[in-house]
Amino acid sequence: MASKAVDLRSDTVTKPSEAMRAAMAAADVDDDVVGVDPTAHRFQSEMAALMGKEVALFVPSGTMGNLISVLVHCDVRGSEAILGDNSHIHVYENGGISTIGGVHPKTVPNNPDGTMDVDRIVAAIRHPDLHYPTTRLICLENTHGNCGGKCLSVEYIDKVGEIAKAHGLKLHIDGARIFNASVALGVPVDRLVKAADSVSVCLSKGLGAPVGSVIVGSKDFIDKARILRKTLGGGMRQVGVLCAAAHVAVRDTLGKLADDHRKAKALAEGLKKIKHITVDPASVETNMVFFDIIDPRISPDNLCQVLEQHNVLAMPASSTSIRFVIHYQISDSDVQYALTCVEKAFEELLKGGINLDQMTNGATKSSYGH
Repeated sequence: MASKAVDLRSDTVTKPSEAMRAAMAAADVDDDVVGVDPTAHRFQSEMAALMGKEVALFVPSGTMGNLISVLVHCDVRGSEAILGDNSHIHVYENGGISTIGGVHPKTVPNNPDGTMDVDRIVAAIRHPDLHYPTTRLICLENTHGNCGGKCLSVEYIDKVGEIAKAHGLKLHIDGARIFNASVALGVPVDRLVKAADSVSVCLSKGLGAPVGSVIVGSKDFIDKARILRKTLGGGMRQVGVLCAAAHVAVRDTLGKLADDHRKAKALAEGLKKIKHITVDPASVETNMVFFDIIDPRISPDNLCQVLEQHNVLAMPASSTSIRFVIHYQISDSDVQYALTCVEKAFEELLKGGINLDQMTNGATKSSYGH
């Protein structure tokens, strides 16, 4: 058994590096709610420049970042946002845009590559009518998590941006893993999001920071966002402690994302050789690997439980599939160990006699796709 857990549940499970911890301890801080934390100021300025936008704002989570962004753009209750039916904002953020913001979601089917058909986006834009909500926003997700970490191309984003502009709408990108997309596509991140009016960037996924996201956009957008952050309870005092760790994450981890993608591809290639599994290595574009279990005697829940007994942590993605996510704290030897354990787990399950009563990693049937 591995001496440490090989944790493939998500890229959100990384532990802060020693450099991050040192930066947090040494951070120069002040009260950010009144706007005077110097480390937060520096980090936000760095992120705004990196993303090619005027201003950036640190927020506690990606969910809050997306919620604030939608509410800034849809500042009249009864507004409508067009977004993918399998998008994180629509599926995994507690319906916040509706319950808190009074924003109506108009869903368009996500294709397997994470896009929405452009014609369907155009068709979803409401014509003025007293019976309908008013369309004000289009949301994209890059990379697209539920579609296997697929990358939206710069050409596609530009096209959707043109549509938004032509119809007087705003474009928001849920860029939780936007740097993974930038690296995989070989497109600078500022160019990739140029057409967007706002972008949320998660710092605690592929980049490996312990906490937080930033949202970027125009000065007017961020001025409004800062008020909403306070309203939602996201204003924090000496937040430079967290921004210091995030700075190290961007500095040290960004250059490791391509290696994460390489390991994910190697993992998929290895899984393809295992009986009882179907996986398409060619579909692996970034750091996520989805695979299907084709033996009806074995469920994803049971496989995850047996893997946990071997100190490999994973979660089901559906009733027939599992998602593995690579991050910078997963080594090549971890990938090989995980592959060995997957093969052993199938053997043990098919032999029978495995005790599946205990499961401690949170992999339950209600966690599909999260």
